Amino acid sequence: MREFDIISIGGGSGGSAAMNRAAMHGAKAAVIEGGLLGGTCVNIGCVPKKIMWYGANVAETFAKYGPDYGFSADKLDFDFQTLKKNRDAYVQRSRQSYGNQFERNGVTLIEGYAKFVDAHTVEVAGELIRAKHILIATGARPSLPGIPGQELGIFSDDIFNWEELPESIAIVGAGYIAVEMAGVLNNLGVKVDLFVRKESPLRYFDAYLLDGLVTEMKDSGIQLHTHKIPSKLEANGDDLLLHFEDGTTHQNKVVLWAIGREANVDQLNLQAANVELTDRGFIKVDAFQNTSTPGIYALGDVSGERELTPVAIKAGRTLAERLFNGQHDAKMDYSTIPTVIFSHPALGTVGLTEKDAIKQYGADQVKVYTSTFSSMYTAVTQHRQEVRLMLVTVGPEEKVVGLHGLGYGVDEMIQGFAVAIKMGATKADFDATVAIHPTGSEEFVTMR
Repeated sequence: MREFDIISIGGGSGGSAAMNRAAMHGAKAAVIEGGLLGGTCVNIGCVPKKIMWYGANVAETFAKYGPDYGFSADKLDFDFQTLKKNRDAYVQRSRQSYGNQFERNGVTLIEGYAKFVDAHTVEVAGELIRAKHILIATGARPSLPGIPGQELGIFSDDIFNWEELPESIAIVGAGYIAVEMAGVLNNLGVKVDLFVRKESPLRYFDAYLLDGLVTEMKDSGIQLHTHKIPSKLEANGDDLLLHFEDGTTHQNKVVLWAIGREANVDQLNLQAANVELTDRGFIKVDAFQNTSTPGIYALGDVSGERELTPVAIKAGRTLAERLFNGQHDAKMDYSTIPTVIFSHPALGTVGLTEKDAIKQYGADQVKVYTSTFSSMYTAVTQHRQEVRLMLVTVGPEEKVVGLHGLGYGVDEMIQGFAVAIKMGATKADFDATVAIHPTGSEEFVTMR
């Protein structure tokens, strides 16, 4: 029986980051992974998605903005196979880097799927492995809608196996994946219909930005269908016929389910270790990533906390610092986490929305600054794209508690401002900062 100081069940972003950091502090660490190293992000998530997003941006540039910059798009030819080949090669290199890191740091890679025998022992392909500390970082998988014919639909994972693009697609969902895939596929020439359950996608974002995004999506050719709840999916010749609870139907070549994700816990035999789940089926953890059983931890998508790759990485490293570097009070700070939706255009945010700020501090303590303009990149063309920027401040000192943006370049703006907000910057601090001109980000330090 092999024994370790700590093992991670799962070789994705969070588990790998935790084991590498633990090994750097002298722990005997191992990663157990039955699939591909890198998990969702590297293989079927943010990495290949971002490459396709860049490809969609190139297509948009030539087709939409190129002519006004003097470039002819008359003979524009797109070879999806070239994009796929280069995307997959990049993913392969990224995956290999995980194994290389394990070798450099002395982390043992155990191939296979683990299930608990007791609180300190797991079984992998018939072998028993023990550890004082066990981290569960098995991630999550797409959810199905629970309707007849659901198996006829696909998930975003399947898109990365396509050999060619479909003529049309119906995307069902209102979150990150639905919106991002809608924009990517639309710009790559696929006819896109997006179906959401309520009045709009991304309802948890600030309405000021969301209104702008919905307008841009519609202007770009994406057909948005609101208040649509699927009831059945069936084959109709070479097409698929999607039925909705309101009695309407929609016919399309492909139907993509992007309605949420659920934890990968089914095969772990958690009952053997007395690990509890939340009502939503995710692993229940406290502020220190502890589960209900001492010595067992969980982080990343499997715990349902801010399902973002950098969050899992930070949480994993923080856990390792606490367990193996004497930082006994170290815990992940889930507040003011910056994030970007790689929509078209991108939507970036950090901190509180106006609505949340009012709820937390009271309306009389909240002051909001906004700026709306056309990005210079698009302003010289016939297709002006709107940029919307927003600061949410509280108190007489106008501490900035929220910063939000929609538009060209926003995805690269947010990170630096997130540092300022994390440090407690005020509106006066923003005002005192010299702007870089001409840029979109200068608006954040010149708002009145």
